[in-house]
Amino acid sequence: MQNRRSFVSQSAALATAVAFPLVAGAQPKAVKVGVLHPVTGALAYSGQQCRLGALMAIEDINAAGGIKSLGGAKLEALLGDAQSQPQAGAAEVEKMNEAGVSAIVGAYASAICLATTQAAAKYNLPHVVDVGVADQIVERGLKNTFRFGPGYKKSTEVAMANLLVLNKAAGNPAKTVMIIHEESLFGAGTAQLLSRELPGYGFEVKEVVKHANPTRDFNNIVLRMKSINPDIVIPANYYNEYALLVRTMQQQKVVPKAIFSVLGGAASSYKFVKEFPDAANGIIDCNHWFNPKDKRAQDLRKRVEAKGQFFSYEVFMTYASMWLLADALERAKSAERAAIVDALEKSTFSNHFMPYGPTKFVNGQNEGAQPLMTQVVKNDIKVIIPRDYREVDPVFPLRTA
Repeated sequence: MQNRRSFVSQSAALATAVAFPLVAGAQPKAVKVGVLHPVTGALAYSGQQCRLGALMAIEDINAAGGIKSLGGAKLEALLGDAQSQPQAGAAEVEKMNEAGVSAIVGAYASAICLATTQAAAKYNLPHVVDVGVADQIVERGLKNTFRFGPGYKKSTEVAMANLLVLNKAAGNPAKTVMIIHEESLFGAGTAQLLSRELPGYGFEVKEVVKHANPTRDFNNIVLRMKSINPDIVIPANYYNEYALLVRTMQQQKVVPKAIFSVLGGAASSYKFVKEFPDAANGIIDCNHWFNPKDKRAQDLRKRVEAKGQFFSYEVFMTYASMWLLADALERAKSAERAAIVDALEKSTFSNHFMPYGPTKFVNGQNEGAQPLMTQVVKNDIKVIIPRDYREVDPVFPLRTA
């Protein structure tokens, strides 16, 4: 675990890197913001992507003049590593509190967010959740916790309603489903919701299979899938396991009528599409996604790719979340925690490229947040539903027999 000295040293180095040169006697005090993600361990790739999005947002906010209501105060990032473990994330919150941060943005995974928001609540420390989708995060009455994106209940509802529409339009070719999920709060919670809701939409859940994090061999699970022969496979897991599962299906020539994901770890990933185009082709996903018609999103994508990185949902969700916090700081006219919490509660943030409209928080959840439905088409990811954001017509089912 990172000790406090290295933590502060690392944060100070970053602050020097992102901050503008100081003007002697004229520069207001910087606002310290905790940037907390799992940048080591099993979730390291996603955590590093989140950190990239946060730091690019801070760079842009500072370049645009900082927090103007605070005299142009710059944001200063204090980096934390949750090490892919909830307890490590909570320990980082303690360090950030001691270091005097005004707010925290993070912490990617649901189980980690559950721990970090709880730890931050002890200090009334505002915590903007960037990705964590478990609804328990915003259902505990914590006044310090705000989630910009949709949770898995909302995402599951949208996914099931759209699956019903797609299946009906195609003449109801799909009748059975198999769910494969990772074992933590995200995967287990999503699978539980799907298992409960799918029969109501006319689908029989043939089997639900849980796997550990990490899992490095899906051969037995795919052999089981082969014997069950479901019409639809629904994976609910993080990037590495999702990618390996689908590649194993390809190797064993298992081709369901659809791979239909809810918050699929690799399904809406340009990285996966580039590295494994044949395995990714045709996958449908209901996930965090930007407004494809917003030039600001496309411009950010180009900048991310110019850095040699992929424009993953971790990047743009954390980027947008940092701007949400900056907007609250602007209106709070203060770096005090209570003032920021109050400003977030009253937030109507609309200067973003997500398909949400102005924010409206109810018990810490942005009620306007919504996922979009995407499909991998011709080595790219395109929005298929809803029609307002549609780029291509959906292809469903992938095979008819």
